Amino acid sequence: MKKIFAIALILTITVSAGMVYAGTYTGKAIKARLASEEIEGDFMTVWANNFSEHMKKWSDGKIEINVYPYGTLGATGDINELCQMGVVEFVFSDYAWISSFVPQAQVLALNYLFPTEKVPEILNWVARNGKFMPLLEEAFAKNGMVPLSIMFEGWQWVTSKKEITSLEDMKGLKLRLMSSKLLVETYKSYGAAPTPMSYGEVYSGLQMGLIDAQVNPLFAIYSMKFYEVQDYLTQLKSEPFVGIPTVNKQFFDNLPKEVQQEMRKFWIDAIIPAGKWITARNAGDKEKMKKAKPSLKFHTLDNAAIAAFKARAKTVYPKFTQIGGEGAKEILDALLKDIEAAKKVLGVK
Repeated sequence: MKKIFAIALILTITVSAGMVYAGTYTGKAIKARLASEEIEGDFMTVWANNFSEHMKKWSDGKIEINVYPYGTLGATGDINELCQMGVVEFVFSDYAWISSFVPQAQVLALNYLFPTEKVPEILNWVARNGKFMPLLEEAFAKNGMVPLSIMFEGWQWVTSKKEITSLEDMKGLKLRLMSSKLLVETYKSYGAAPTPMSYGEVYSGLQMGLIDAQVNPLFAIYSMKFYEVQDYLTQLKSEPFVGIPTVNKQFFDNLPKEVQQEMRKFWIDAIIPAGKWITARNAGDKEKMKKAKPSLKFHTLDNAAIAAFKARAKTVYPKFTQIGGEGAKEILDALLKDIEAAKKVLGVK
């Protein structure tokens, strides 16, 4: 907490002074900060910068949003707290790390919830037409924040030093996860020994043998160089990595309505193009890893193994109603119905 207040003290010195009116733009001149969970060049920071550039152009330069990549304002837990406190106005985080503040967000961490195809399109339909997002927004609001969208960042991969082809191979595996009680319960159901660890400590943890394995999307495995100290990458087809661009509620409520609408519009409109961008990026990073380390082995579980993992994952669903906080069952039911409705509209099995 001392670290948080130290960061807060430094940043409050740079708080936009009074939001003065300027130029021909009818709203207020705004300066804000956005803390990203990822390093420069990775999905969250790239799309945070796209958001910043869009709002600057849209406002004729009167809205300035400075983006801070991972590590510049603290670790993943720190930046979510800074947003909740209003020290930074925006945070781009995910369903797991933000769950310490909004436990209901962990519903997106439930394994085998989504189909294996058209995930950005599913999320786009859910965000625009479903009942899930309003419920999620209510949960965020009670904790002083507003979710602006739900973004696909690719499928999670398990990297390890031993081959994983079945549930039996997960038994006792010391595996790093993001900080989420629900993820811990899920990987325990697979037989693993989950070990939450800060993002910046994962490489050394793998290198020194403190953990045997870790879970992340391909771009993160490449950019953080986890593949250098691992031998296998396994796709369980269980968990899309979902980012949640978020804004401090008090700050957002005080913005002009047209600014609120434009911010929401940017992030919802970005779901599908960002999904295409990250799909291409992940494919490219996969090839780069193969070239850098030809001994790496990539493997997707066969249907029989997936069925066994899925059966275990389903046993964790009821635990979300205990872990997920107030309204958890309603949120889960809404998301399940929204996904099914989206699949029907999109022709996904």
